[in-house]
Amino acid sequence: MEQTHTTHNGVAATPGAQRRVLVVEDDSTIVDAIAARLRAEGFLVQTAADGPAAVDAAEAWQPDLMVLDVMLPGFDGLEVCRRVQAQRPVPVLMLTARDDETDMLVGLGVGADDYMTKPFSMRELAARVHVLLRRVERAALAAVTPRSGILRLGELEIDHAQRRVRVRGDDVHLTPTEFDLLVCLANTPRAVLSREQLLAEVWDWADASGTRTVDSHIKALRRKIGAERIRTVHGVGYALETPAP
Repeated sequence: MEQTHTTHNGVAATPGAQRRVLVVEDDSTIVDAIAARLRAEGFLVQTAADGPAAVDAAEAWQPDLMVLDVMLPGFDGLEVCRRVQAQRPVPVLMLTARDDETDMLVGLGVGADDYMTKPFSMRELAARVHVLLRRVERAALAAVTPRSGILRLGELEIDHAQRRVRVRGDDVHLTPTEFDLLVCLANTPRAVLSREQLLAEVWDWADASGTRTVDSHIKALRRKIGAERIRTVHGVGYALETPAP
């Protein structure tokens, strides 16, 4: 396992500081290419090639983000994600060799924030990493200067200050991406937002190739808050349904 030495206090790096990225991948060609690209982007990079080594590295090195392959020796990336997220919240970009939506939804369900299907371009991977880290910065800023009040849309309740969601009074666990996606829809309830709009607003990503990411996150969100609350407008996008006034 390759290591870059630097001091770290266990808190996410401040904007402008070098960010730590842990790349977990058992294919040496892929991991070397990812690590080289991310270092060229200015990140500090450490790598791990199996599940146990990844969990140990995440605990010891406290990365700001993980790029995590699903298929790993020891135990798979889903289990790595569960164990790491139980220690501390870390944004995770998950890599999968299969274009299988079930795998993607399971990954989102255990705490991954985004996914990419192999093969992928290194340019897009680097862009996704930057986007995820910007979202962490925005969430940290929102925690310091939160919006006041709680938005109630029928049985759905969104607490902006605590970044919590409740349905019929019960807490619903959402990933940071799912929360941002729900808030984006809730800002204009009943209005249809295109996949491209959601991709730009939530992911800061303007490439239409990422619209399947939106679709998978919408499906994961529906499973948590109720499928009937998000309406699909075929060929256009999605709208958050609200009770009639």
